Amino acid sequence: MNDMTVDIWHARSRDLQIRGEAFIDGRYTKALSDATFESFNPATGKLLGVIASAEEADVDRAVASARKAFAQGSWSKAAPRERKAKLLKFAELIESNADELALLETLDMGKPIRDSLSVDLPLSINCIRWYAEAVDKVYDEIAPTPSTAISLMRREPLGVVAAIVPWNFPLLMASWKIAPILAAGNSVILKPAEQSSLTAIRIAEFAAAAGIPDGVFNVLPGRGEIAGKALGLHMDVDCIAFTGSTEVGKYFMQYAGQSNLKRVGLECGGKSPNIIFADAPDLDAAAISAAWGIFYNQGEVCNAGSRLIVEDKVKDQVVEKIIATAKAMKVGDPLDPRTDIGAIVDGKQADTIMNYIESGIAEGATLRLGGKRMEAGDGHFIEPTLFDDVDNKMKIAQEEIFGPVLSTISVKDEDEAIAVGNDTIYGLAAGIWTSNINRAFKVSSALRAGVVWVNCFDHGDISSPFGGFKQSGSGRDKSLHALEKYTDLKATWINLG
Repeated sequence: MNDMTVDIWHARSRDLQIRGEAFIDGRYTKALSDATFESFNPATGKLLGVIASAEEADVDRAVASARKAFAQGSWSKAAPRERKAKLLKFAELIESNADELALLETLDMGKPIRDSLSVDLPLSINCIRWYAEAVDKVYDEIAPTPSTAISLMRREPLGVVAAIVPWNFPLLMASWKIAPILAAGNSVILKPAEQSSLTAIRIAEFAAAAGIPDGVFNVLPGRGEIAGKALGLHMDVDCIAFTGSTEVGKYFMQYAGQSNLKRVGLECGGKSPNIIFADAPDLDAAAISAAWGIFYNQGEVCNAGSRLIVEDKVKDQVVEKIIATAKAMKVGDPLDPRTDIGAIVDGKQADTIMNYIESGIAEGATLRLGGKRMEAGDGHFIEPTLFDDVDNKMKIAQEEIFGPVLSTISVKDEDEAIAVGNDTIYGLAAGIWTSNINRAFKVSSALRAGVVWVNCFDHGDISSPFGGFKQSGSGRDKSLHALEKYTDLKATWINLG
């Protein structure tokens, strides 16, 4: 509940039962080899639980179960209204257990409990409900043929889809995948990141209780280089739906070519430009949004506005407001409802972020804010960090840091802003702040990004597609367009002559 105090959340965390098994063919199970890995609380360094570590034999088991269920047709051939009813029940069970799931999410990856409760859980529940409601409202087509024939164009489920999701929004990213996958009639194998497996494991029980048949919904925790790779190379997996780094996304493209040419949908890295022009309708609002656009969720966001591209005549004003906003943010205990910025997911990621900060200093950027680890026992916390006087060729401006680090780049005009904005291998998202509608259209059209926000940043809802250009991936999550990834178009020509 939203009125719980930090003491109540800590008490509940002590009483929480952590489940760590895989979920295959409708039941929880250990890995066949008994392999496990440990899950730690990033805010304290304390052990949360021991998680089953799926290996190739477990992948084979899960794929066989998923394939059998698909072939039997209890889900794949069910009437759309039947799938709708069970997905709605699934969402209802998640909602009934929202406090527990929010707590698991916060303990597992370090995000503030307030965000888990008010953002991740409601959006996840809404996502599943939205696709449930869409199931019986998506129509097939008939081609404009001569009267001597009729051509039916029908979308059919692919079969077995492996959804491989990241650790920054564990339940929400899982929902973006599993909801349309299941709505389309596929069987799914959900592979959570090893840093954040707990909510994926927990919701498997709710899927079964909602009536989703055995084998249709499976969860395989495990290491990416073992379980993830095995799914990518498996000859009986029809599609990989992946969210994560561009580096790993490229591996899945290779795995598809090395195996059965399975479909691969990728939502990968980003280095999103947030462009503020001098004629922004409200410079203070733009600066506040820019601060939250990079420091929210500890900066561990694929579309984070990590490059602030600002017109030189207002740059100092904007930077000062961002610094003031960041200084007012509370960094600390994720279980404290007053916390704005929680813990970095693990020590490895914290080290990566600090290496980038050191690189920015070494390359000559001006450190205006933060740049240090915060003392917190065995927890991993890093101050909100802002670099000024950044050249877009610097490492901190070109590579995805995935942490609370903002690079500020001054430009003279919109042409330079466009050039700098596009000067990256990524193309996930971008923001533009201007009062000039012509400029808004020109710049949004010129930016090579899958999502462009005008006079806001990171807005939208489930009805609007999300995905990237260039090395940010291909395919779209959210909206009805997501169903295109998980279905094949079949044309049936019937001769009436």
